[in-house]
Amino acid sequence: MSKPKLISFNVCPFVQRSVILLEEKGVDYDIDFIDVYDPPAWFLEISPTGKVPVLQVNDEVLFESTVIGEYIEEVYDPKFHPADPLIKAKNRAWMEYTSSLYGGTFNLMMAKSKGSADKFVKEMRETQKSLDEVKQNRPWFNGDEFSMADIFAAPYFVRAEFFKKNFNIDLLEGNANLQDWSDRLLARKSVKNSIVKGFENIMVERMVENKSFLVTG
Repeated sequence: MSKPKLISFNVCPFVQRSVILLEEKGVDYDIDFIDVYDPPAWFLEISPTGKVPVLQVNDEVLFESTVIGEYIEEVYDPKFHPADPLIKAKNRAWMEYTSSLYGGTFNLMMAKSKGSADKFVKEMRETQKSLDEVKQNRPWFNGDEFSMADIFAAPYFVRAEFFKKNFNIDLLEGNANLQDWSDRLLARKSVKNSIVKGFENIMVERMVENKSFLVTG
């Protein structure tokens, strides 16, 4: 089998989940970054939705980040899904739950006013309350065993740390369980390796280009 190749935007949280998973499994892979706002013709030819990420496996192409993650989990060892079908299903539900938080971080980046920024912060804090309650006080989502649920949440914490460090916005304020989870994930080698060089500068540059309130206000 040839090396799998990820194609995405350099600060896409959805491809970051796949990168963390590949890193955890020790898989040799390639990754190409494109301009999602001006995608090359060859990418539009292979991506049915015109969206990132996609995964090339030999002559086949997979799209949708959750499907890509499940393929990687199924094909490569070690396994990060719980063996129990019910716990696995519950994990998958919470993995999907985190996707709305990624939309929130993007909206906050691009907010054009203080009112809009405050609204998005409030929405994310409300959304993550349920996640904070189900996570509880334990090392990882399922207790002592690191899992896919941890991997799929990690990019949110990378972005939460970005807002805290650069704009003094603490999205995790009052959520001690999530803060502990975030600290553990951000210290993990696979998560560190998934963050592209110059990540913070790229994020800020995008905000400047879009006249975000956080950088112009």
